[in-house]
Amino acid sequence: MDYLSIIKQPISQDLDDFIALFNSSLSYNDGMLGSALSHIRQRGGKRMRPMLMLLMAKNYGKVSNVTQHSAVGLELLHTASLVHDDVVDESSERRGQASVNASYDNKVAVLVGDYILSTALLHVSYTGNQRIIEYLAQLGRTLAAGEILQLSNIQNQDISEEVYYQVIQQKTAALFEACAAIGALSAGANEEQMLKAKTFGQNLGIMFQIRDDIFDYFDSKEIGKPTGNDMSEGKLTLPVIYALNSTDFESMHTLAKKVKAGTINKDEIAVLVEFTKQQGGIEYAESKMQEFGNLCKQYISDNVTEKAISDSLTAYVDYVVERNY
Repeated sequence: MDYLSIIKQPISQDLDDFIALFNSSLSYNDGMLGSALSHIRQRGGKRMRPMLMLLMAKNYGKVSNVTQHSAVGLELLHTASLVHDDVVDESSERRGQASVNASYDNKVAVLVGDYILSTALLHVSYTGNQRIIEYLAQLGRTLAAGEILQLSNIQNQDISEEVYYQVIQQKTAALFEACAAIGALSAGANEEQMLKAKTFGQNLGIMFQIRDDIFDYFDSKEIGKPTGNDMSEGKLTLPVIYALNSTDFESMHTLAKKVKAGTINKDEIAVLVEFTKQQGGIEYAESKMQEFGNLCKQYISDNVTEKAISDSLTAYVDYVVERNY
């Protein structure tokens, strides 16, 4: 099934308008900055977050200039965070192309990220909506705190699902939560409606991250990263956390400690990945993803009346669960 076509159907023109405004925001006439911004624009992507914001606005009213500038502001904030993350993680690739820091250097990447962040603030100011401005500003703080929590968690010897969820709630889930809540606010939703939309977005974001984490246990050219990449970066995700906590294999716990210490090698990662699969870690993560998916679909059933929007949001949830990259 072509989920993306169903998702885009009610907001096709709105999405085109968003892309035009977003690309314009990342345009600069010449020089190194112009070249770096052009490099970032070429990444494109599926526009999952802007589509969610547009759909939520449409559900509670209509897509307006406030919605569009909010969507651009949020996507620019996310883009800036990725540019900075690549510097922190010393990543050389992003979405199948060289990262900004690899194409230029860390100094340029940090400054380009700062420029994009300032442009995000400019666009959100165009909304003239104090509530949305505060929400976007708080999102920036949350994303930074999430990154620091993830870094500190690498040093934490506890292997905990609770901490895993704390991290993703301040990273991926926070972005989806903001899209849903701000989309609703931009269309004039009341407080109760906004809070329900916010919870829907958070559940959607948790699902999205769990699916991303499952990818790390399989080889795929489409995903663009090798099996065990998260472990090589010191991260233990939901499938292996479950496998470790549901069994008592001391040798596997020793390998998990080596992941956190940054001393594990490729062969040891392969052993830990295979252990995770054998102990049902993938199935467990998929079952948790399904639980959050059911909560999302209940929200759609209770709060979305227009069939086209309902079909689109349902396809969105199914796509997040079933996507293969």
